[in-house]
Amino acid sequence: MAGLLRMHFHDCFVQGCDGSVLISGTGTERTAIPNLSLNGFTVVDDAKAQLEAACPGVVSCADILALAARDAVDIQANGPTWAVPTGRRDGTVSRAQDALDNLPGPSDSVESQIQKFTDRNLSVQDLVTLTGGHTLGTASCATFNDRLFNYQGTGGPDPSIAADFLPTLRSACPQNNNGAARVAMDTGSQNEFDTSYYTNIRNGRGVLESDQRLWTDNRTGPFVGRFLGLGGGPNLNFNAEFGQAMVRMGNVGVRTGTDGEIRRVCSAVN
Repeated sequence: MAGLLRMHFHDCFVQGCDGSVLISGTGTERTAIPNLSLNGFTVVDDAKAQLEAACPGVVSCADILALAARDAVDIQANGPTWAVPTGRRDGTVSRAQDALDNLPGPSDSVESQIQKFTDRNLSVQDLVTLTGGHTLGTASCATFNDRLFNYQGTGGPDPSIAADFLPTLRSACPQNNNGAARVAMDTGSQNEFDTSYYTNIRNGRGVLESDQRLWTDNRTGPFVGRFLGLGGGPNLNFNAEFGQAMVRMGNVGVRTGTDGEIRRVCSAVN
């Protein structure tokens, strides 16, 4: 379930929401390091095959991915649902370098994260809301190993990690591990769509450095607090806000009319 949500996010932040992340082959987005752990491609491919058999050339791979992400949150994780606007067409360009240049990274500063969202006409609140999708799924040790033993060359851990959480992370990702092991991004609630992710980063239990930074920055921290009912502005309902933010993200760079195509198979251009 987390895989489909993450794939939709990774699609929309590169070339827009055009299904370009689904294209396979040498040098495509799928081969970029941030996308090597994506999963859920077979779900999209299977849905496409059934739709092509029933109504060929009508439903794009980009729309299938957007709908699958919604259903993964709603049906599999007991999270919110939202109306997904359809009518996207599929892109024909997929480059690994574009993924490397545009996707938010696990150690990004808040400034970098805000800029990447702003570039797509998404707000700071959208950033905090959509990153809350990390309530589902796991992260590989490779994405945060640097925080555990020799943070920024200090010979010690990232001081923003709670002292009682550090042994848990070090046990899951021992020093000199190969980085392949995975850890829940929302400790204790990785399969439930809820606000415990925000509680965790408030308590210094964020797994990714980019996530932990959201709590301590004066631009993003108030939104975390509002999701937790801590003041700083009117309380925010995570389920409602997440659905609205997903609709906004799903509109990024959408291709319509004669721009793009309806792929016959999602892994290759026509």
